[in-house]
Amino acid sequence: MMNMPEVKIGIVAVSRDCFPESLSVNRRKALVEAYKAKYDEANIYECPICIVESEIHMVQALEDIKAAGCNALVVYLGNFGPEISETLLAKHFDGPAMFIAAAEESGNNLIQGRGDAYCGMLNASYNLKLRNIKAYIPEYPVGTAQECADMIEEFVPIARGIIGLSQLKIISFGPRPLNFLACNAPIKQLYNLGVEIEENSELDLFEAFNNHAGDARIPEVVKDMESELGKGNKKPEILEKLAQYELTLLDWIEAHKGYRKYVAIAGKCWPAFQTQFGFVPCFVNSRLAGRGIPVSCEVDIYGALSEFIGTCVSKDAVTLLDINNSVPADLYQEDIKGNYDYAQKETFMGFHCGNTSSKKLSFCEMKYQLIMARSLPEEVTQGTLEGDIAPGDITFFRLQSTADNVLRAYIAHGEVLPVATRSFGSIGIFAIPEMNRFYRHVLIEKNFPHHGAVAFGHFGKALYEIFKYIGVDVEEIGFNQPKGMLYKTENPFA
Repeated sequence: MMNMPEVKIGIVAVSRDCFPESLSVNRRKALVEAYKAKYDEANIYECPICIVESEIHMVQALEDIKAAGCNALVVYLGNFGPEISETLLAKHFDGPAMFIAAAEESGNNLIQGRGDAYCGMLNASYNLKLRNIKAYIPEYPVGTAQECADMIEEFVPIARGIIGLSQLKIISFGPRPLNFLACNAPIKQLYNLGVEIEENSELDLFEAFNNHAGDARIPEVVKDMESELGKGNKKPEILEKLAQYELTLLDWIEAHKGYRKYVAIAGKCWPAFQTQFGFVPCFVNSRLAGRGIPVSCEVDIYGALSEFIGTCVSKDAVTLLDINNSVPADLYQEDIKGNYDYAQKETFMGFHCGNTSSKKLSFCEMKYQLIMARSLPEEVTQGTLEGDIAPGDITFFRLQSTADNVLRAYIAHGEVLPVATRSFGSIGIFAIPEMNRFYRHVLIEKNFPHHGAVAFGHFGKALYEIFKYIGVDVEEIGFNQPKGMLYKTENPFA
C-alpha cells in the first residue's frame, strides 16, 4: 500500500538555560534508546544539535531535521524548556508537531536532577495558543523514557493522516446521482484542509475508457483478477472490461495527480454508468481500495476523504458502506441473542454493492447487482464483489462538511459479528454499543449521510486526534456515548 506517506519524526530536545542542559541531553538519549528498542527506528531521527535554548538553536534544529527528511516533529521538554523557542519550532516546521515532557526519575535526585518539565508543559501550551499554532499534546504528556516512546508511537498514525491530507488530491467523476443530496460536498472545507479537488465529467471518464480498448496490459490485469477471485470468478466474461476500466483509472491518476503525492477517487457508478460502460465498477473499486487508493461510490467526495484518512491511520484497506438496514428479529433471536452481548437495536447491516476489498471478506464471488437488475438488463449490471464482511473489530467513522461549511465528524468502535447475513452485496452484521442512541442523536440529529467509512480495527483514538488537529470543533465530533451519558438532545425522561 503506497498511497500514503511514510512518517519520519524528528526529535528535538529543548532546555531552559537556567536548568542543567545535561538533563535534556541525557533524557533525550534515553528516550531515543527506549523507542528504538521497542519500535521501528526508521520512524525517528534524533536531532544531533545538543539542545535548543535559543531562537538561533531553533533555526539550526529546523534546518537539520529538514535536511534529514523529517516530515513530523516531536518537541521534547527534557526540562522546563524555553517557551518561545520551543513553540517557534512548531510554528516554522512544515508538518504536524507533538509536544511531550520528561517525568522526574528519582526521589533521590531532586536538587540538581529536577527538570520541572511538568511545569514547562503549561507554558508551552499557553504559548502555542498565543501564536495560534497547532500541536498534538497527548492525554497525559509527561512520562518516563518508555512512556514517552509509547506516546511517540501513538503519534505516528496521527501524523501520517495529517501529512496525507496536506498532499491529497480527490478526483471525482460526474455529479451525484439524483436523490443523493445527502452526499453534499462543499469544497471550501477541502481547501481549508489543504486538500485539492479535481472534478470531471462522466464523459471525460468514458472517453478515457474507450481510449484504453485493446490496451496491451489488459490480459495481465485479467489474470490478476482471476487469481484474486479464485472459485468466486462467476462472471469471467466481464473481466476484460473491468481490467480496461482499472487501467483507465490508474492511468488517470498518474496523469492528473499533478504536484500532489496521494489520490482518492469519488466515482460515479449509476444510473447511466451501467448502460454506457456495460458493467458496474464495484470490483475495480474494491481492488484499488485494497492497494490503499480509496474509491467512494456515488461521487461521495467526503466519503473518499474519510476513507483516505482511515487508510492512513490503519495502513490497511478501508471500505465505505451504507448504514443500511436493521437486523430482523428472527435472525437476531436465532443467531445473535445469547451468543453476543448486544441488544437487537445495537445491531445493523452495513452494505454496498461490492466495493469492499476481497481481503476483508469471509468469502467472495463476482456477481451482478441485484437492485440495478430489477430495472436494467442483468448483463450490464455485472461487476460486483459479493460476500459477507470478515468478523472482527471495526471503527465506523466519517468526516463531513455541512452545507454551510461546518466540519463535523463521528467515530464509533464496534465489531462485525461472525453471523451469516443471508443477504447480498458486500455486507456484514455490525454491532456498536448503544447504536440505537448513536443513530438517533448523532447520525440523524447531526444530519450525516447514509455512507460511513469502515476501518478494520479500533482506531478511534487516532482519528479523534486527527479531527481535532485539522480543526473540527470537539463539540462537532460525535461518538457512541455509553449508558448514563446523555446526548444534548436526548430526552432524560425517555
